Amino acid sequence: MANHKSALKRNKQNDKKNERNRHERTTLRTFVKRVREAVAAKDATVAKEALAAAIPVIDTAATKGIIHKNNASRSVSRLSRLVNTLG
Repeated sequence: MANHKSALKRNKQNDKKNERNRHERTTLRTFVKRVREAVAAKDATVAKEALAAAIPVIDTAATKGIIHKNNASRSVSRLSRLVNTLG
């Protein structure tokens, strides 16, 4: 446990930030999972809609520093390629 006032404040700030980041990360994973499930079900229209919804969430996570920008780019690229296999 922190002993200094500034360390206590820093711990509180870290807890808040951690909670926000966790929410963003789980939301991101949910949207990616929806795309993958639609592709697994071979439903092209649902997969395209899910991808269109997932891309802004991925970009937002990269902007907020939750994932690296190259990770976001790679994720979008791979999901797009996956959806395009359905035709």
